[in-house]
Amino acid sequence: MEYRRLGRSGLQVSELSIGSWVTYGSQVDQHAARESLAAAFDAGINFFDNAEAYAAGESETIMGRALKELAWPRANYVVSTKFFWGLENRPNRYHTLNRKYLLDAIDGSLKRFQLDYLDLVFCHRPDPNTPIEETVWAMHDMVARGKALYWGTSEWSADELRAAYEIAERHHLHKPVMEQPQYNLFHRRRVENEYARLYEDYGLGLTTWSPLASGLLTGKYRNGIPAGSRAQLEGYDWLQKEVLDAKKNEIVGKLEGVAKELGATVGQLALAWVLTNPNVSTVITGSSRIEQLHENLKAADLAKRITPEIKKQIEDLVGDNYA
Repeated sequence: MEYRRLGRSGLQVSELSIGSWVTYGSQVDQHAARESLAAAFDAGINFFDNAEAYAAGESETIMGRALKELAWPRANYVVSTKFFWGLENRPNRYHTLNRKYLLDAIDGSLKRFQLDYLDLVFCHRPDPNTPIEETVWAMHDMVARGKALYWGTSEWSADELRAAYEIAERHHLHKPVMEQPQYNLFHRRRVENEYARLYEDYGLGLTTWSPLASGLLTGKYRNGIPAGSRAQLEGYDWLQKEVLDAKKNEIVGKLEGVAKELGATVGQLALAWVLTNPNVSTVITGSSRIEQLHENLKAADLAKRITPEIKKQIEDLVGDNYA
């Protein structure tokens, strides 16, 4: 496992990391979560991603209990959460980044994690109803009070990121260090085009999510939706149209040929492709089984064999079939 700096910060994160979206509380119980975290840590993974809204807080609770049982030195791992959606549909508790919500939300997350501080805290989505300046001050205070070490955003526009950074610069506040966007072979424009100037201008780091396009890039949906897959979960009906897209599944079939030439699976190829982007600090992966984790880990070595010629071959197969 290799480690990359989180943007321009000094923090080092493993190039592959573990995320708990969907799995913890939905597909993975307490025991399985503990075993998965232990296997990932043994393989060199040091970053574990979470969010307040995942499984309505239960994901944080499960991960927190597992971390306590594993009893690793706190300095040896990086853990994150994200705020915006909220846990209760009440004013100042839901779909907001106002100061009252944020400073209450961090206390709730720390309690569920059973930790004294979180390494990374993200604003999970932009909030059009709260001035960005108010959000920046609240995130600065969260860091200044020692409840988080770094803060960042998830799925903010480049303009919103610039506004946040410039407000922080003007008032000598803790600046946003990282952004967590979706990034995979079928979802590229924001990372590669919209954010292009931000890497050099602000040293923005990326902790990217959905490298396998919710499983589409594993090839498992080429013949329909298999039993036990994410697209069968209650509340994920919206995902079915995406993973059953005929054109994209046809492309996945062609990518499998490239993967076989490299002695890999198409999922490993897709993960390795994301790793070839030097602006990516870490690729967040998910797994409901340890065997799946071990398969994903092979992408780190595969990425070293993705030459510019192979990368072009991959991207030519995808063509302009991406968002």
